[in-house]
Amino acid sequence: MAHNGTALIIGVGPGLGISMAHRLGHEGFRVVLVSRNKTRHPTYLAALAAAGIEATAHAVDVTDTEAFGRVLKHIDTVDLAYYGPGPTDQQIVPITEIDIPTAQSAFSWVWPAVRLAEAVLPGMIERGSGAFLLAGGLSSVRPMPALGQLALASAALRNYALTLHAELADKGVYAGTLTIGGVVERGDIHAMVTADPAKYGAAEGHTLDPDRIAETAWEMCRTRERAEVVFDAL
Repeated sequence: MAHNGTALIIGVGPGLGISMAHRLGHEGFRVVLVSRNKTRHPTYLAALAAAGIEATAHAVDVTDTEAFGRVLKHIDTVDLAYYGPGPTDQQIVPITEIDIPTAQSAFSWVWPAVRLAEAVLPGMIERGSGAFLLAGGLSSVRPMPALGQLALASAALRNYALTLHAELADKGVYAGTLTIGGVVERGDIHAMVTADPAKYGAAEGHTLDPDRIAETAWEMCRTRERAEVVFDAL
């Protein structure tokens, strides 16, 4: 398989992250996986190897700025970067009750995206090629009070991606965002919801196929025609 370069996937899980890895790997990218759960990496790497995809993995909590920076320094030229971790450790506070520290805490999900851009965009701009893709939530485009302070960070991440798209369009570099509203099949949240529908509600009718999202993500990077695609199963 001819190599298209290196695709860096931040926030790899059993849902969309690994689907992105397979889709980009099938396009000839070497895949670099980054997530904090290193116990899953052997399974991911074995599945990718079985599909003929060259891949490596790094374990790091991306909210640890210094540790994340060290990992990024060890990765060679990045031709496509995907940022998809979610704020899984956030205790949601009602939107009418958040204070400044609570609002600031939600942005721990945003800063690693900025750190990633700081690491990969200069090289992409210098080469005049590359893609930088973010994934965020539906609360960035639709009021969802149940998500409390997370809505602020989601909107910021979306605006960051769209503004990068506008800035980079004439520099040969693509930036865009996947706005996701629904339970991604095979992912950790999907497993949690389906294990306890009495608590979380039924997932039926509200799920999204990660392979279809990954296909769309690749088309966005390939065609560069759309800065955003909204997936709404809610």
